[in-house]
Amino acid sequence: MAMQDPAVLKKVSVSLPFGIGSAEWEADSTERNAAWSLYVELVTRIAVQSLEVDQGTVREALNSLYSLFSSTREILREAGPKVGASPNSVGGIAIAVLNKGLRPFLSEWHPLLQVWEAKRTPDLSPKEHEENWVKEPQLRGKLSLLRADLEEYANALAEIVGLKL
Repeated sequence: MAMQDPAVLKKVSVSLPFGIGSAEWEADSTERNAAWSLYVELVTRIAVQSLEVDQGTVREALNSLYSLFSSTREILREAGPKVGASPNSVGGIAIAVLNKGLRPFLSEWHPLLQVWEAKRTPDLSPKEHEENWVKEPQLRGKLSLLRADLEEYANALAEIVGLKL
């Protein structure tokens, strides 16, 4: 992975998931730094890594996705208003991904999983109980689809930063 010289990077053009569309603008160093921080948060989580049937739990995956809200908020707060809130800015893109992508997904699946988790008996581990949930394969499938969208978001962040993938 090579990085373009920030002075050379002028205009960025990115395609975005979750029906957000695309954006094009000149990203400054503040936006590129925020995009880098968001990229690192995203690619180091299960969010863009495959969750195989015999690996991890969907609870861990949902918790990891949920934590993207706090890390994104922190990154945007620290970067300040220069990251923007318009659709053609790192801040606007990050907020749209949270509100149009992650929030609907988590709002649907968190409560369903919580109801199932509350039914666990002491003789089963949380993983065993989760594997017995009839909706667990469906949730894993939906996580896989979400992962593809988040990978598109990660690629857009990489483009903003100037990474050559």
